[in-house]
Amino acid sequence: MVEQIKKAFNGRSKTPTAILFLVIAVVVVVLVLLYLRYHATHISTDDAFVEGKIHMIASKVSGTIKGISIQHNQFVKKDDPLFEIDPVDYDVKVKEAQSSYEAEKAKFTETAYKLDVARKQAVQIGAAIETAKANKDLAEANLKQAKADMKRAENLLKEDAISKERYEKTRTALDVSEAQLKAALERTKELEASLQTQLSLVKQNDAGLAAQRAVVETKKATMESAQLNRGYTKILAPADGYVTRKAVEIGNQIVVGQPLCAIVPLEDIWIVANFKETQVAKIKVGQKVDFKVDTYSGRTFRGSVDSIMAGTGASFSLFPPENATGNYVKVVQRIPIKIILDKGTDKDHVLRLGMSVQPTVIAE
Repeated sequence: MVEQIKKAFNGRSKTPTAILFLVIAVVVVVLVLLYLRYHATHISTDDAFVEGKIHMIASKVSGTIKGISIQHNQFVKKDDPLFEIDPVDYDVKVKEAQSSYEAEKAKFTETAYKLDVARKQAVQIGAAIETAKANKDLAEANLKQAKADMKRAENLLKEDAISKERYEKTRTALDVSEAQLKAALERTKELEASLQTQLSLVKQNDAGLAAQRAVVETKKATMESAQLNRGYTKILAPADGYVTRKAVEIGNQIVVGQPLCAIVPLEDIWIVANFKETQVAKIKVGQKVDFKVDTYSGRTFRGSVDSIMAGTGASFSLFPPENATGNYVKVVQRIPIKIILDKGTDKDHVLRLGMSVQPTVIAE
């Protein structure tokens, strides 16, 4: 009887334990499946950081810092004044360049006027030559007529048909015609020689005008360069952003290209995540990304995959690996992936360049 009770008691006591173990086993299996599914569709890494644009501010001219309009970590808008270099020396150079430019411009105007006058005189001489040629043709016609009259007069004189006086007038008319033709020829030659001289003067003035134009353009370029350098004494912000690494104070002497500060536009930042090459196969452009930042552990930011780099990080290092040396050891490489932030996910601009990030790409 006692043995039967013990068997019944043992049978009843094992049933809840078996059920409990069965439930635990089912829960474990479900959790494992969920974990495997999550791990297969959620690809993460802790090798990631915040990246963004950095506008390095440097001077295009040398000089002494006269004014500073910014402080460390101050927010500035595009074209806000940052620094001012003492412009006194550059004002002098601008005035000198302007004076030189105006003087050469006046010479150019004078040369242009001379060229215009020379061209007009050449045109007038050309018109005079045409008139002289017409007079020459008329003189040749008159001479021809005078010779014919003289020949008739000689025949009539032999026959005593005209008087001696009439004959002498005819002779005089012939001499006059010959003299007029000679004068017309001389005038034509004189005008043609004068035209050649005037054309040479036109050519000379034209060449002088071209040379003077080149001088004026050179002086103008010098003046504009001086004005540009004068404008460079005021250094403005190239974009909206926060001032960092301010490195000068009033009175400092600076040179061309010397870094003065940096402007960081936090509205245009992204994440660079270095995923293992074994993870990249499932990552596609456009996939959603959730990421956390070590600084704000309780906050989740969102973004999406923008692009995948065309090579591993090691390939673009200063000393890329040479695997043909015989000492090859296989190492899992990492490929940088650019992740852009969703609009509004960091509306307060709490993210800063260089912060460590833990992104998770949702590859569903």
